[in-house]
Amino acid sequence: MLAAPAVEAARHRPVAEVAGGLRGRIERPQHPCIRLILSHAIDRIARALVLSRLRGWQYGRLELRLPDGTMLAVGDPGRGGVARAEIHDNRAFTRMLVGGSTGAGEAYMDGQWSSPNLRGVLNGALANAQRVRLDAAMSLPRRLCDLWRHTRRRNTHSGSEQNIHAHYDLGNEFFQLFLDESLAYSCAIWDGCDDLGAAQQAKFDLVCRKLDLAPGDRVLEIGCGWGGFAIHAARTTGCRIVGITVSREQYELASQRVAAEGLDAQVRIVYSDYRDIEGTFDKVVSIEMFEAVGREYWDEYFATCERVLRPGGTMLLQTIGIQDRDADSGMRASGWISKYIFPGGVLPAVVEIRRSARRGGRALAVRAIEEIGPHYVRTLDEWRRRFWQAEERVRALGFDDRFIRMWDFYLASCAASFETKTIRDVQVLIERAEAPGATAQVRT
Repeated sequence: MLAAPAVEAARHRPVAEVAGGLRGRIERPQHPCIRLILSHAIDRIARALVLSRLRGWQYGRLELRLPDGTMLAVGDPGRGGVARAEIHDNRAFTRMLVGGSTGAGEAYMDGQWSSPNLRGVLNGALANAQRVRLDAAMSLPRRLCDLWRHTRRRNTHSGSEQNIHAHYDLGNEFFQLFLDESLAYSCAIWDGCDDLGAAQQAKFDLVCRKLDLAPGDRVLEIGCGWGGFAIHAARTTGCRIVGITVSREQYELASQRVAAEGLDAQVRIVYSDYRDIEGTFDKVVSIEMFEAVGREYWDEYFATCERVLRPGGTMLLQTIGIQDRDADSGMRASGWISKYIFPGGVLPAVVEIRRSARRGGRALAVRAIEEIGPHYVRTLDEWRRRFWQAEERVRALGFDDRFIRMWDFYLASCAASFETKTIRDVQVLIERAEAPGATAQVRT
């Protein structure tokens, strides 16, 4: 089991490195008093600049308590309610100015600001992003840093395994604390459901219906997680399913769960990269794994799907994505999310999925799309509630305050992103042409 200090050492840069961008460009004098004076001066300048940007806040009301006790209120409560936050350390302003939204997330992780209603603050921040433009300051240096970081975390065979390890191999016990019994780590479907477990089963049932799974169907699940869907599909439809993962922790527990259910004859869990899978399948399913593929590998992903899917077969792809309007704007996953939660992750637009599935004359075409993003708001809020309910057990696993604040910020920011429709979640049904060399008909 990974303890928090080991996780932090492997995944997080020291705070001094994260916050040092602006200060790092000033030759540090040796005398500590002069260093302190300059540091405070920089923080005061950053505070003034950040607060001036917050004057653009219009949707909802933000009430800020500053370190000196001063209260600042911006925005209109009639256009989105009231959210409150407290800045505990003026250094938070420097991090926000230099790091934008990533710096704000890092400052939250380090306890430099807090809020009794974090979701409300983040909802407002996203709704007002184009007016406040916190990410506009020093955007070019930050984007260059993000690009450099992304190139170091490319999803090659080895890189993909490393990136998955950074998130999923925190330990099975950790994820069991806030997920449902099926360990589904994807958007649930809440129609007519009152609890998380039932909502995840409803999602599994919806996927089975869309794929029209039947006894004897040969199914490939790309990114099977802890085996929740594979077990459900085999048990309820009689299909035979191969689930693949590049997480050792997931592979071991999923294999154990399949054996415990007595489904060894129907379900096989394989430790494998999707690019290495062999065989032919009637159906392919991939539930929120595509985000981890990486933009430069989308074509290879769909080429693999075409290769293993029999003519006339169908595929269901569930993925988090960006709005089509943002496809060419450079807006992708949050820099903070990419840095601390899902290294190597890139969110696609539906228009890009269509293009990649068809590129090079591939016999794949999108048949139907369903938007399920609104269901993710409740799913994430429920995960967050269960996470805080299990706080003592989280700490017992060795995770410290910084990790807990990081995970809280992750869940809250994702929920806010779906609620403001900054990002979306879609189920995309794709078909492969019947005849070899034919092109699938495009339907919407």
